[in-house]
Amino acid sequence: MTLLATYGLIGLVLALGLTPLCRRLAVRLGYVARPKEDRWHKKPTALLGGIAIFLSVAVPFVILQPLDQAWLLVAGGAAVFALGLVDDLRSVTPTTKLAAQIALASTFVFFDYRLGWLESLTLDALLTFVWIVGITNALNLLDNMDGLCGGITVIAALALLAGTVPQTGVTPTALYLALLTGATCGFLVYNIHPASIFLGDAGSLFVGLTIAAASIDLSQQSAVGSNVLAVMAAPVLVLLIPIFDTTLVTVSRLWVGRRPSQGGRDHSSHRLVAIGLPERTAVAVLWGLATLSAVIGWTVGQTDIGWSGPPAALLVLGMILLAIYLSQVRVYDPDQIKPGGGKITPFVIDFMYKRRVAEVLLDLCLVAIAYYAAYRLRFEGAQYRSNFQGFLNALPIVLGVQMVALVGMGVYRAVWHRFSLMDGVAIVKAVMVGTAGIAGIIFAAYRFVGYSRGVFITYTALATLLLMSARASFRLMGEFVRRRRDGRRLIVYGAGDNVPMVVSALLDGPIAYRMVGFVDDDPRRHRTSVHGYPVLGGYDTLTALITTGAVDHVVISARMLSVDRQHDLERLCTEHGKTLSRLHVEFQSLIAAS
Repeated sequence: MTLLATYGLIGLVLALGLTPLCRRLAVRLGYVARPKEDRWHKKPTALLGGIAIFLSVAVPFVILQPLDQAWLLVAGGAAVFALGLVDDLRSVTPTTKLAAQIALASTFVFFDYRLGWLESLTLDALLTFVWIVGITNALNLLDNMDGLCGGITVIAALALLAGTVPQTGVTPTALYLALLTGATCGFLVYNIHPASIFLGDAGSLFVGLTIAAASIDLSQQSAVGSNVLAVMAAPVLVLLIPIFDTTLVTVSRLWVGRRPSQGGRDHSSHRLVAIGLPERTAVAVLWGLATLSAVIGWTVGQTDIGWSGPPAALLVLGMILLAIYLSQVRVYDPDQIKPGGGKITPFVIDFMYKRRVAEVLLDLCLVAIAYYAAYRLRFEGAQYRSNFQGFLNALPIVLGVQMVALVGMGVYRAVWHRFSLMDGVAIVKAVMVGTAGIAGIIFAAYRFVGYSRGVFITYTALATLLLMSARASFRLMGEFVRRRRDGRRLIVYGAGDNVPMVVSALLDGPIAYRMVGFVDDDPRRHRTSVHGYPVLGGYDTLTALITTGAVDHVVISARMLSVDRQHDLERLCTEHGKTLSRLHVEFQSLIAAS
């Protein structure tokens, strides 16, 4: 461990010194990234940051290690760095870059870099091609916001080291990865928002190929005797965010008829900013998700897959939910969308468009996870293995009966982003009815011999929690967007029983509003929260907000308001240029009673 830390420190110190020099060189020679319509940065920013990282990794490694140690990793990294540098300086077509990456991947496969996921050596070799090229490009695409690619690289490298070094010891590949971790940390000092230098393709392709190849080499060394599912899941989870972002961007671009290689502000980071997050926060959110997935990936590699499997499955399902939500964020102008959609077949589009189908499939996964987790919590070790056949026998019963109960109790009539307390009640009823039906069938078929009633009690709690959480997540994300979006600052006068109707009518309307809060004449409501928004005070507070320019629009929702008070409020808003409206709820008779 001391040796790893030493190599990491060497990379850090070198990058801290070389990055400013590369920045100065880039500015002097004019190698800067200038703002474009499809790029995120708003001012010319130096390129060539990749030179600092490459030199901080390759030079000390060659000096400190024998040339026959991890030579392919060094040579492959140098080759892809040269490819990226040419692209930064002179531009290379996407086809040429892809062909060069495939050639490099073939070299690694030729020298026995294999994922080892499949028994078929041919299919495993092809999958290794896809992994190396895919991860290299995924990190290249992830270099779309200050600090994002560098931070994800550090998290992934640390996770790979933590997951393999305890089994394999300090190998040359681990030392190379330690240098990369330190060098990237040093570069991040200058790349955090607002960045003064970018990685460029030279840097992002270099770190991408290094991570892809190192993940294969380290997993090969630590996979002896390991569960094949753990061998597959660990690196995928460690690199889940690059995979997630690339998949989201590729599918989104194909969906609207754009080329996957065509640039744009449609990455996951851009979509997070579009829903109201500051740039730093959006990057931090992706760093946090990367850390969570890396920890779960490390857990999968180090512990029994039976225990780490449910958290991993929930993480993947959560990322699918996030992808569904982010895909709805508007990032393309209407003129950027080709008529008739993109290259995905109409059948697939029509299938994916069926939201209810996706909801049912998601619930099916959640029910299976809840039942499996209930069994794992009830039985441990030898007990679990001896009762596993009972789990398998009951699983189809659980899935079939529970899904019928969800349909029968009307759970799928609700809209997820409008999830309410009554929708939660419907889920509780459906799970309880489903559990009763499952227990009845098992009793009739097996007389409960070999089955534990405690499993079904635990299952009821877990299934209810997971099903409600999935739906509540959409409601929470929608509310989050409401609160962070830009618009006219809105204050509502009156925090009575009609608050939900007022908030929905205003915030879902055609005019963009940003809710400031409520004011109310009842002092008992002051300094409380109504519908998630604060009650700031009474009429004196409203007067101060108007006169100081803290609000733009006032809505009267109070049912009982004197004429004098309304006239005074009208005069005050007129004097300070604020708009004023009043909510009226009335019924229009269409057919008179006879």
